[in-house]
Amino acid sequence: MAEIRTVRVMESLLKANDYVAQRLRQAWNQSRTFVVHLMSAPGAGKTTLLEATLPALMDRYRVGVLEGDIETERDAERIRALGVEAVQVTTGGTCHLEAPMVEQAWRLMPNDLDFLFIENVGNLVCPASFDLGEHLRVVLLSVPEGDDKPAKYPKAFRTAQVLVITKADLLESMDFSVERARQEALEIQPGLQVFVVSAKTGLGISPWTQFLEERRRQTFPNA
Repeated sequence: MAEIRTVRVMESLLKANDYVAQRLRQAWNQSRTFVVHLMSAPGAGKTTLLEATLPALMDRYRVGVLEGDIETERDAERIRALGVEAVQVTTGGTCHLEAPMVEQAWRLMPNDLDFLFIENVGNLVCPASFDLGEHLRVVLLSVPEGDDKPAKYPKAFRTAQVLVITKADLLESMDFSVERARQEALEIQPGLQVFVVSAKTGLGISPWTQFLEERRRQTFPNA
């Protein structure tokens, strides 16, 4: 009986989350705010990727970031140092963001953003189960993590539309096969768009940001 109750509670939690996520999506569609949700294991480089991405967008678009972490405002402070509006969502122990947390934080943001990036708590398990109302879900895989992560954490890759392989400047010194990671991820989610980037050297950042702009134009063709 305990197992049945656990399943029912989880189903109820996800249903409530999805209701708020849909409300958020409708609001973002109305304001033409293109929302990008970043997921990864801790240390894969989500904030560093944003530090390379945002300057390429800021001269043409209004951008903002919601930062999810268990504790501290360190990542939000890094984003604010770029001159970008950032709101920290501190979960206090919860290993992922949920739509009600995002909705509460979003109320503190400007309502005329062109791009909103949501950086989830570092975790490849729980975040994959929670819709945050995003238009684009991106999973990051860093070279130091190893190329076997798609098979180990399939739901994170199955629920994403984009895979960004980060820290590519370390490829020469690490036992990581881009092709092996790509193929394993595509077996799980054949529709994945795959980018290989290095925020340190700038490798792949331009194609990545151009892709984001194109996806926004496709989502909001009259914006």
